[in-house]
Amino acid sequence: MIGHIAQAEGAPTPTIVLDGTRLPRDGARLRPVLTVIRKWLESIGQGHVLKIALVSPSAHPLFDLDYQFVQALPGGPDRFDFRGSCGHSILASVISAEERNWLPRLSPGGRVRVKVLNNGDHVVCEVDEARRRSGSFTVHFLQDTEVRLRDLLLTGRPTDQLVTPFGVHEASLVSMGNPYVFVDARRLGLEDEPALFAAGDDVYERMLSIREAAADLLNWPRTGTFPKIAALGCYAPGRLSVRAVSVPKWHPSVALTGTICLTAATGIAGTVPARLARDAGLARDFLEIGTVSGGTAAKASITPAAGAADGTDDVLHWVSVSRKLARLTAPTDIVPLRDYHYQEDPACLPLTV
Repeated sequence: MIGHIAQAEGAPTPTIVLDGTRLPRDGARLRPVLTVIRKWLESIGQGHVLKIALVSPSAHPLFDLDYQFVQALPGGPDRFDFRGSCGHSILASVISAEERNWLPRLSPGGRVRVKVLNNGDHVVCEVDEARRRSGSFTVHFLQDTEVRLRDLLLTGRPTDQLVTPFGVHEASLVSMGNPYVFVDARRLGLEDEPALFAAGDDVYERMLSIREAAADLLNWPRTGTFPKIAALGCYAPGRLSVRAVSVPKWHPSVALTGTICLTAATGIAGTVPARLARDAGLARDFLEIGTVSGGTAAKASITPAAGAADGTDDVLHWVSVSRKLARLTAPTDIVPLRDYHYQEDPACLPLTV
């Protein structure tokens, strides 16, 4: 089997992109196959590749690609999280799919429509610039049904008080793209952007404890990937500073799904992101983000609705993130799966999304 290793700018690790038509989709049957792949990656010095994407041309008429994400976890080659998604890996998959000739040659203005099998997300990758084995994109996360902003709150509340060994922390638990915990960086003692971007192991461990408290509140396993967590700072007009935790270290920027979730959260009155965004003078439908490795911008489409006076009944249609670059690094012949074949039983595909 041929796999491609691709890197999206700002991602903590590259993604290995595999042919989804030749692999099972359910976790029980997929785990032993991916364990073989992960052991092989480690044997050739590529053990740092912790993101796995199963991609195939979509049989659905509204999409170009079907995409399934798997996060490899520390602690052993057979440890994986099959939930959630990864926007950076979606971009890596688009670049790889073009290399496999599953897509027409990418060109500015072209759009690749991706169906995320993990959570049903609909993602459109619009090509801003195309080069050989790389491209720059604006990524649109679409809602296929009317979603009220209040529906994105994991506990139904704009903030929760999370009890940790380091004290009680105010946090907002929001889910779009992926579930996130957002906290105010100043409440962690980080009074300016240099302090946030230079924060070390002590702050990292404190953020992990907040994330674990959020997982406990949601009755989710502490050992999984979700919810993710990010600290936000309002240190200058016109933008928010962000520092996020990834697997198994600080994120070099912020996840694409994290940017999507944060942008949606800034539109929900009473949340930590909304309060800090208003302090920065940002509109509820536009966000400028600064990270350790650079900045990005995002925009949301929100329609006012009759209902709650605070706007939590307003409807979210889409969130878009610009300035995202992905490149193919290497095609790789995956020897352990050279003779592996998997055939899914045929099934009727519904015409509805």
